[in-house]
This record gives sequence, C-alpha cells and structure tokens, in this order.
Amino acid sequence: MAMTSCRSPQPALATPAWLLPALGALLFLLLTGCLRHETAVQVGNREQSLHRGIGSDVGDLDPQLATNIAEGDIVSALFEGLVAEDPADLHPVPGVAESWEISSDRLTYTFHLRADARWSNGAPVTARDFVASWRRILTPSLGAGNADLLHLIQGAEAFHKGLSRDFSQVGVTAVDARTLRVTLEHPAPYFLSLLSNPAWLPVPLSVITALGSPVERGNPWTRAGSLVGNGPFILKTWEPNQRLVVEKSPTYWDAAHVRLKAVYFYPIDSLDTEERAFRSGQLHLTYVLPFGKVESYRRDSPQFLRADPYFDSYFLRLNTRRPPFDDDRVRRALAQAVDRDALIGKILHGGQRAATAITPPGLPGYTPPAGLVTDFNAARRLLAEAGFPGGRGLPTIELLYNHSENHRVLAEALQEMWRRELGLEVRLVNQEFKVVLDERRAGHYQILLSDWVGDYLDPVTFLDLWRSDSGNNHTGWASPEYDDRLFAAARTADPADRARQLARAEALMLAAAPVIPLYYNTHVFLCQPSVKGWLPTLLDHHPYKHVWLEE
Repeated sequence: MAMTSCRSPQPALATPAWLLPALGALLFLLLTGCLRHETAVQVGNREQSLHRGIGSDVGDLDPQLATNIAEGDIVSALFEGLVAEDPADLHPVPGVAESWEISSDRLTYTFHLRADARWSNGAPVTARDFVASWRRILTPSLGAGNADLLHLIQGAEAFHKGLSRDFSQVGVTAVDARTLRVTLEHPAPYFLSLLSNPAWLPVPLSVITALGSPVERGNPWTRAGSLVGNGPFILKTWEPNQRLVVEKSPTYWDAAHVRLKAVYFYPIDSLDTEERAFRSGQLHLTYVLPFGKVESYRRDSPQFLRADPYFDSYFLRLNTRRPPFDDDRVRRALAQAVDRDALIGKILHGGQRAATAITPPGLPGYTPPAGLVTDFNAARRLLAEAGFPGGRGLPTIELLYNHSENHRVLAEALQEMWRRELGLEVRLVNQEFKVVLDERRAGHYQILLSDWVGDYLDPVTFLDLWRSDSGNNHTGWASPEYDDRLFAAARTADPADRARQLARAEALMLAAAPVIPLYYNTHVFLCQPSVKGWLPTLLDHHPYKHVWLEE
C-alpha cells in the first residue's frame, strides 16, 4: 500500500515476530522520508551551512580582477589581507598582520605578519607574497580595474602607467619573511580600512604561474580544484549560474573561531524568484527585495525584513563621448527633469533619500555640496538652449540597465519623467550584468543606470571615480581642474581644509553633470532569524568568520 503521509501506521492487535524487522525498516524509511522534506534553511541551521543569494553570477574570483559586489562577497570568504574588519563597525583589526607601526609623518607603515598564516595548500603566507601580489595588480597588462587604489603607494602610479619599469622604486618592501614595509605618496587616514578591499589581498603567485601567465587575464587558477586562498574558507564547487560553495578551511590561522561549516552562494537574477526561494525556506538571506514587496513584509512579516544603512549611491552615467551628451546643457536638463521625491515616495519604500550629490551624507567632517535639483522649467529651458525645444530634433535615447525587476521599475519611471517633462523618447535596454559591465568598459552605451558602494568611509572613495585616469569613470568626462583639486586635497594635512577642497571638486563635477545622482540607497533584504552575527554595517560587509546559525 502506498504511503502518502509521514504518520506511522496504526499497529495491529498482534504482530508476528517475523514481521518486526520489516516493520522496523518501513518505519526507518518513513522517518527518513519526513527528513527529506526539511528545507535547506532547516538543514543549514543544524549543520552550520549558510545559504544566501548574491544577485548576478560571478565572472571571476581573482581578487585583483573582482569588480562587483557579488565577487567581493565571495572573495572575502576565500582570502584575507593584512588587516581584517571588526564585524560591528568594520574598524581595522589584525588579519594576516598581527600588529603594525605607523611613522610620525603617517607615511610609512610596518606590518608584522603572524607566523601561523597559511595558504590553503599549507604554505606560509609571507611578506614577499604581498610584494609579488601588488606588483602583479599594478602590471599594466593585467588590466585590473581597481589597480588605481594602489596608487596611494609611493611610485605605484608611475609603475602602473608604464612610466617606470623598476618595481624597486615602488614603496613596498619585504624586510624579511614576516615584515612588510609600505611607504605612501601622502598621508591617508583611510589606508588601514582600504587594505581589506579585494585589490589589496594577496594571491598565490606560484600557483597562478604554474597554470599560465600571472599578468594576463583568463588564467584558470580560480576554478574549483585549482584555487588556493588564505581566508577562513576554501572553494569547494563552482557551478556557473547555479551555485558556488565554500567550506571551512582547516589551514586558516583562526579556524578555531570560525563557526560556519559552509556557505552556499546562489546567483539568482530574478528578485521575485529569489524572494520565493526565501519564502520556501531555501535561503537564509536574499540579495535584495523587490520594491513592490517591501510594504507587505513590513506589515505581515517584519521579523524577516531588514533595511540597513548603506554607503551606496544610485546614479546615471552619461556617455559624454556621444552626442547629444557631449553638451552639458543636455546633461543638466536630464538631471533637473528627474523627480527624485517621486522615486522615493512611490517606488522605493526602503528609507532611501533623494540625492543631488554623489557622496552620501553622514561622513564626519564632510558635507556634500548641493547639486542640480529638480526643476522642470529650468530643464526645458536648457534643452531648448541646446537646440532641442520640447525634445524636437533629438533621436531616441537608450537607457541601459542590468537585468533586475527593481532596475526595470526605476528605468520605466525615468523614461516616463523625461517623456512627460522634456518630450524625449527613451528606449530601455536590458542586459545581463556581465554584459552591462563589458558595455560600460567599452563605452557602448548612452545612459547607464549605475550605483557605487564605497570601498571605505571617506568621500574620496566616490570622488576618485571621476578622475580622468580612473578605471571606473567610463563616462568620457575629464577635467584637469577636477584632477588638480583632488591631488591638492590628498596632500592637505588639515582635515577641515581637505574637506573643503574635496567639496569644491565634487561641486565642479556635479555642475558638469557627467553623472546624475538619483538617491542614497539602503540595503533592503530578507534575513532568517536563525542568522546570527549579520550586523548592519555601512559598507554591507559581514565577515563570515563571525557569522553563525541557530536552530
């Protein structure tokens, strides 16, 4: 008889002895059948396996080539830098370096590496590994998009730009196997915090070199079975577009304090699909939550809803190399025809704030300048001055965004605002995230929906984006005056004077409008109550070694 329930059968009045073993086997099958109905979250809670969504699929787990948040989230589990982050407020704490000293002029840092730091193949992590890793990311042929973060090191910019081929002139020296000395171009109060960024993490050069050129893209060293890291987890499996699994590393120096046994990462492009996976018990954490479901969770299931502060700005990139966006009047007209209050009040629902600057407010000692505010009449006048009254004469404009229900809603709102207020025809173009990144780098777009999460808590992490030589600019806009102001601010010792110079640089960029700020974001997502140690942080970093699960 087919059993369709997990209830045990009612016993007969008398059971022959020969039948007892068969009944025992049947009961075992019934019980294990019930267990198979456990959700991934229930099993994970018991086994300390975290299941989380990461949005789009990842392209590479090479820390020096990681460019998006999903890649950075996974890389942070596999690698560790000189310093790590406190789970509550992300202040720098010892990582591979157990201690350090800073010179009185704030230019020279001497790091002392711990003796028990190990790669996942058992080899020691040495100061020479950091020197070789930083030389690799600064080598021009690698084409690392975030290599300019290392320009802070004395002589690094010249080497990276090919102006010097002598790496001994770069301010990084392995004094011995466990002592690393770094000399900066200028004092940087955020330097220690910056060291946890993927660009600064060590990579195993001997492993990379054994599989191909260490300074060319396409080296397969980050695939499962090949990747060697030095973080609290090791790469177990990587099934593109399905899942990626990391497991606790036995060689990590602080393995005794790592409570998770595994982390499962799921690249789920569809926010609705991800939300359903959470609701059915397949995920502990979602990447984000669809805008349209925020209010229902707030009303019906508030125990799952998180809306954490976030050092993130949403904005539009305009390709100034293409007409009509080479005309700042057109760019400013588009900026002033965006109704940010409507975006906040009618679409977002997650505590976001309207933005007219690129740097989020709230940083101690820095007040972002006022940029272009919503003014439909001024926008129409500017467009007419540019020769397109009422939008006449302008061909259809393309707005590119990566596949996401939330991004589609935003793009449709902008499309309607510009149609209604300026008479523009805007065509929406939707591509996979990896395709959008390629198009952005190649400059194959007109308007691009973008966001930027700060790498560290300082305005420079947003303002450096728009330098003429930034690997993340991608707008074609370049201003020697803007570059000069950032250069001068970096070499200004007085914090108040430095902040004033940075604000003047930001005001110059906002007036030119190569980008259109939209809103300051929050991180709105779903989280199971069983997840512990996942604390709200402005950079949305959550060191996995401090996370655990409770049944």
